[in-house]
Amino acid sequence: MPLPPGTPELDVLDLLVSVAETGSLGEAARRHGISQPAASMRISALERRLRLVLLERGPTGSRPTTAGAAVVEWAVPVLAAARALVGGVSALHARAEGDARLRVAASLTIADHRIPGWLITLRDREPGTRVALEVGNSEQVAQLVREGADLGFVEGPQAPAGLRSRVVGSDELVVVVAPGHPWAGRRRPLPLRTLAATPLITREPGSGTREALWQVLRRFGEPAAPAAELGSAAAIKAEAAAGVAPAVVSRLVVGEELAGRRLVAVPLGEPAPLRRSFRAVWRPEAPPAGAAATLLALARGR
Repeated sequence: MPLPPGTPELDVLDLLVSVAETGSLGEAARRHGISQPAASMRISALERRLRLVLLERGPTGSRPTTAGAAVVEWAVPVLAAARALVGGVSALHARAEGDARLRVAASLTIADHRIPGWLITLRDREPGTRVALEVGNSEQVAQLVREGADLGFVEGPQAPAGLRSRVVGSDELVVVVAPGHPWAGRRRPLPLRTLAATPLITREPGSGTREALWQVLRRFGEPAAPAAELGSAAAIKAEAAAGVAPAVVSRLVVGEELAGRRLVAVPLGEPAPLRRSFRAVWRPEAPPAGAAATLLALARGR
């Protein structure tokens, strides 16, 4: 049976659901990797096609009308069925090839400290799965997923534009200095305002660590220009231990240095402000299926 005239396209229904979920046309546009004007035009075209007003637009955001809420409710299972269809087809292709090849992209910290354990369990649950792991910073990982990786893992306060995500954990960032640095002997917590005004050794732009740190420090104005921007945790630790400048790194990567007093953690003036989320990310049209779904479940502790 052919679809009735006026049947809306799935991508614009998905956009409408995102507006309902976020309460913001701009945030929904960012989630889908398009501009806000483009998102507004697509929603307006959907309203014309359905001959209904779907959103109430205001200065503080957008929310569904009564009719819009009904359309969203009907759209959710339709979109879930479409994603199941795409995932099922992907699984059929994998089985046709004789074994499953899972392409995973992960940021540096997750690749070093989380992925190995997940993959050991994955091999027990999904025998025959071949895993190809690509490593980069969070921005690079997001691009790899957009270009075809089955599943990505990134760090940072927000999901990358145009990708779906799920939080799978969190991580503490710590300020570390060499033992001879003046901050090493501080008895009082270091104010975040002082940290923001201090040139730090940081990861490069595009890193989830850098993004999470800058989001916190910008509450006190534009952070000071970095003393150095380095692309690896090992290089950052070496520079900090040499006394070049303070550094902000994941606690996961400095356990040995802190235990051996090669670096000293500096207490901060606010309780646990420097945290970041670990997120699994994937393309909206290719939700995790098969081995990718199993890996996502493992990452979530299931």
